[in-house]
Amino acid sequence: MSVWIINGPNLNLLGKREPEIYGNQDFNSYLEKLRSQFQPVEISFFQSNIEGEIIDKLHEVGFNVDGIILNAGAYTHTSVAIGDAVKAIKSPVIEVHISNIFQREGFRHISYIAPNARGSVIGFGLGSYRLALLGLIG
Repeated sequence: MSVWIINGPNLNLLGKREPEIYGNQDFNSYLEKLRSQFQPVEISFFQSNIEGEIIDKLHEVGFNVDGIILNAGAYTHTSVAIGDAVKAIKSPVIEVHISNIFQREGFRHISYIAPNARGSVIGFGLGSYRLALLGLIG
């Protein structure tokens, strides 16, 4: 089984950025833990702060992998284009958020991804990725 994790803007700062919201662990160390827990699932990873690069990656992998875990960060609430890219591809997408977006500012309550995703996992810290992976592998 092949799964891609795609992270959006500012998620490269995990472990440094607002630890009271996002925790103290960087994503690379969490990713290694996730890979060791879910062998033999092949987990690939991509992160970009650029909307078009996220769309390009969705187009590139979204027709030939078993699933995508997408944390589009703030683009979740602003990018019709990323939502359209999720709708256009064949691979199932699970939308992920580390924080509970419904406990935050009102503009974060809107997702342009959720209507086109298989499901959403929010508010469980980095564990949201693990829960999304469980949802993909059944």
